[in-house]
Amino acid sequence: MALTRVNPTRMELTKLKKRLQIARRGHKLLKDKRDELMKQFMAVVKENMELRLKVEEKLQGLHSGFYLAAASTSPKILEESLIYPKMKSRLEVGTKNMMSVNVPTFSFDSKSIENGDIYSYGFTFTDSRLDEALGNLGDILPDLLKLAEVEKTAQMLAAEIERTR
Repeated sequence: MALTRVNPTRMELTKLKKRLQIARRGHKLLKDKRDELMKQFMAVVKENMELRLKVEEKLQGLHSGFYLAAASTSPKILEESLIYPKMKSRLEVGTKNMMSVNVPTFSFDSKSIENGDIYSYGFTFTDSRLDEALGNLGDILPDLLKLAEVEKTAQMLAAEIERTR
């Protein structure tokens, strides 16, 4: 602790006591904030681990489904089948405040351009595995966006915890 030259008066003593009291209160507030950030960080990390396992499992199934569909369909037909989208997607990006840290939020919405039909190809030359793979892709996309949101939240909370130490 640095020593400062102080006039030995009652006024100076009162001033220094107030400064010490404010410093202690500020230190306690920072400790409380750090503790709460740690609680929220641990909850986010747990959610991240669960979501990551779920997404990785779905991605493996999706990957193998696309490989099986590609193996049973000619590359030209596969490309023609997937070139024109029938779904219109909208992604809204926002932020929410979590212990004075602005973390991202994603809202995903998709709908068919033509009513009811989500496939942009005929079923004559394509394999049913392609239909399953595209259906699985539609199911995994919201989970993938949620995973991105949770991982970025964890990164930002970790940076804030490091800053308040």
